[in-house]
Amino acid sequence: MGIIIKQPQLYRFLNYCNDCDLEKNVLDCGAGGACPPLAIFSEFGYKTYGIEISDSQIEQAKMFSEKYNYNLNITKGDMRSLPFENESISYVYSYNSIFHMTKEDMNKSINEIKRILKPGGLCCINFLSLYDQDYGQGKRLGENEFLQIERGEEVIHTYYDMNEAEDHFIDMKIIFKENRILERIYENKKIKQGYIDYIVQKI
Repeated sequence: MGIIIKQPQLYRFLNYCNDCDLEKNVLDCGAGGACPPLAIFSEFGYKTYGIEISDSQIEQAKMFSEKYNYNLNITKGDMRSLPFENESISYVYSYNSIFHMTKEDMNKSINEIKRILKPGGLCCINFLSLYDQDYGQGKRLGENEFLQIERGEEVIHTYYDMNEAEDHFIDMKIIFKENRILERIYENKKIKQGYIDYIVQKI
């Protein structure tokens, strides 16, 4: 039906996945919301799976799937303990999700992603950078970890410097990296956001 998502970086990841010859299955870690990105993978013939910890986000994804007749297989789950067998998933992404954890929990989640990825499989993860305007705001929980207010709720935001996240990928091949600093108007205010995007391959 030609669904368009708001995350152009995931179209890039989809293109990388399309160029591989692995089985076409994909997992979204943090898959809920009103327009789940898994829809674009479904349109390209991928078997899709999603886990989401928020009941409200799951409900929004369910409403989307029913409205547009998608079967995205989004269920309640925690990326720190993924309900999949070792080396069973070809492609995994966590976009704008994993940095809502402490660094300790982020490390657990990335190790789980590496566990379930097939050899040669691809993973896309983005991190908040120190160049984000909200860095340093809120209650400090740990090194570059802060409890901040987002949409009226307290949410963890963890920030990385330019190369710090590469410690997670010393046993993987980095095939794409982008340091993004965005300035845009959001809710009639100019904001500055900083992200570091990775696409990595299991070797």
